[in-house]
Amino acid sequence: MASGAPSRDIGLRRGPLTALRVYLLRHLQVLFYSLGVLSRSPFATLMTTAVIGIALALPSGLHVVLKNAQQLSGGWDGAAQISLFLKRTVQDDEASRLARQIQKLPEVANVSYISRREALQEFQRLSGFGDALEALKDNPLPSVLVIHPTPAASTPAATEKLLHRLKDYPPVDIAQLDMQWVKRLYVIMELVRRGVVVLAALLALAVLLVVGNTIRLAIQNRRDEIVVMKLIGGTDAFIRRPFLYTGFWYGLFGGVIAWLLVSLSLTILSDPVERLTGLYQSQFELSGLDAATTGILIGTSILLGLTGSWLAVGRHLRDIEPT
Repeated sequence: MASGAPSRDIGLRRGPLTALRVYLLRHLQVLFYSLGVLSRSPFATLMTTAVIGIALALPSGLHVVLKNAQQLSGGWDGAAQISLFLKRTVQDDEASRLARQIQKLPEVANVSYISRREALQEFQRLSGFGDALEALKDNPLPSVLVIHPTPAASTPAATEKLLHRLKDYPPVDIAQLDMQWVKRLYVIMELVRRGVVVLAALLALAVLLVVGNTIRLAIQNRRDEIVVMKLIGGTDAFIRRPFLYTGFWYGLFGGVIAWLLVSLSLTILSDPVERLTGLYQSQFELSGLDAATTGILIGTSILLGLTGSWLAVGRHLRDIEPT
């Protein structure tokens, strides 16, 4: 008896592993079976996956455009700039000390100091009133500190708070910040971002409808086969499985097509964009879908395919019963 107990224990341990292996093997067989079914009608499969790919490429492409627009503008880094006009009595050494003091603030990325002489020279070069300015006995321009906040402190609210803090320094005469265009840019970016979310939601619903209708037609075409399966004891889960994997393949192929469309569009636009930015002495380059975004795109596409298939099968499989 003792010698037979270990063999029974081994059988028990192998039982669940064998069942799991058989279960996975059956799913793998159905997975490739559903792919084979789709390969028998390549044109119809291509049309369905192309519709899914185009629907998903639109919000994905807008997401990439928005990301590149933020990169082109440098995000908020440097978008907000504070100019501190110092009192005319402030000397260069005192202004330099103030610049070093402000540089130590955690909200400040860097500080640039423009002396009164440098400000006058720049104004003479840009204004065209060089001769008139040379007739003046004293330099009328003050020295200026140009402060660039850090990205974390470059939002409109944080920059205004920093402005109120800086203008309280004794050497500062005027603290100036043009926040209107920054606020407009912030609102426009937020509006575009929400528009992309709304468009993505609507097109995701469209993908669900496309997959659901395609699976519904597949169920109707195989109605007699489903009736026979139910007559010989086939469960709903067994009958549902091929249709779910069909939705999986639709989602996977649709996501790949969406990625290809976005990548192709960026490739076509990269050369004109590079020439345009070169005219402005910019090193900007179009960035495409990174690995994380690509994974989210394809994963979302597969999820939509499975969900649309599940809803269609659950709705129409109940209507098919042997009579």
